[in-house]
Amino acid sequence: MNHKRQQGFSLIELMAVVVVLAILASVAYPSYQDHVRKARRSAVQQYMLDIANRQEQYMLDARSYTTTLGSGGLNLTDPEAVDPYYDVTLSNTDGYTITATAKGAQAGQPTLTLNALGEKTPADQWK
Repeated sequence: MNHKRQQGFSLIELMAVVVVLAILASVAYPSYQDHVRKARRSAVQQYMLDIANRQEQYMLDARSYTTTLGSGGLNLTDPEAVDPYYDVTLSNTDGYTITATAKGAQAGQPTLTLNALGEKTPADQWK
């Protein structure tokens, strides 16, 4: 008898591969999400530091701090990496305070603040 060898994979072999891929994805996805969250937080922190630098420059020029990020103040617009994920505000209390409140995909993350004295809160989020 002539027996031809079958080519391809059996259903059990394919299901084993699917199970292995599902296990890998369930381990990798949370790690990926954590990395993305940290990258977004880092982007807003860099933006806040840029605002602080511009506030100090504004103080030298105008002898006061501004509460305006846009036109007529610091002439800044929120970067694309920040705008969908954080609301950044500037207040003029005891110098100035920059506040970044998480929104959208970052919702649930702590609110970040930076003031004129260089105090960053919460401290554990600024590492």
